[in-house]
Amino acid sequence: MINDFIFHLFSYLCSTIKKHPIIMKNFIKGFRFTPSNYPAEVEAKIQKYRKQGYKLPPRKVLRTPEQLEGIRESAKINTALLDYISENIREGMSTEEIDVMVYDFTTKHGAIPAPLNYEGFPKSVCTSINDVVCHGIPSKTEILQSGDIINVDVSTIYKGYFSDASRMFMIGDVSPEMRKLVQVTKECMEIGIAAAQPWKQLGDVGAAIQEHAEKNGFNVVRDLCGHGVGMQFHEAPDVEHFGRRGTGMMIVPGMTFTIEPMINMGTYEVFVDEADGWTVCTDDGLPSAQWENMILITETGNEILTY
Repeated sequence: MINDFIFHLFSYLCSTIKKHPIIMKNFIKGFRFTPSNYPAEVEAKIQKYRKQGYKLPPRKVLRTPEQLEGIRESAKINTALLDYISENIREGMSTEEIDVMVYDFTTKHGAIPAPLNYEGFPKSVCTSINDVVCHGIPSKTEILQSGDIINVDVSTIYKGYFSDASRMFMIGDVSPEMRKLVQVTKECMEIGIAAAQPWKQLGDVGAAIQEHAEKNGFNVVRDLCGHGVGMQFHEAPDVEHFGRRGTGMMIVPGMTFTIEPMINMGTYEVFVDEADGWTVCTDDGLPSAQWENMILITETGNEILTY
């Protein structure tokens, strides 16, 4: 009796499945790439490039208006935090003091420092001095001295939305060579942002940055890159700061990502300090600099969200 019941149930399900594809064809008019509130012109362009075989970003990284509202609020706190650090960073302070400043400011604004405990990172901010490329860990024994250059990289979570940016600071009497490195690195970031236009490709961004760095006698770090950010700390796409024009993922309105070139005075080769598993240093011990902004790709260009 049970076998008869299973047989009849199976027969019914099979007959139902056979009917439904005909009904579904009347429902589904085609594959839509963008969220429903995106302009028809953007959807049409994406469909055109999809048919031509271009690499497109995942649909989930195209931000909705509601998401952008949250991301912008997070970005305001992140930028205000960097302004606060700019006003207070000084010769003779420890990088641990910077970490305390970041934690206190962020939490007082109802937010969370994104680096804290991220994959085991022990602090609220990355402080990278001289030959440290990135991911430097604040310490009570690391004291800022005249002649140092330091990157302070802050990332904020506010009500579940993420933002990210970093700035360079020159402490006391910095050599002309290091001042040039800091300035050219900032120019590389700005040139990369200018190249990040809708319907271009990420290779265009990397090529523009690489050309400017190498024209000035510096080298672009290859092993680290910018990234999507907004709903998570690190999302698609990877944004490399070197490359060839006309290659890579297409840049589409609605994407939010960082441009954060790391430029070395010497070789582009780097290594991770075995002592902590985080600190990335230049292979030859020469200085490195980094600037980072987070941008939103719009229909007509881009909007800087954090700086």
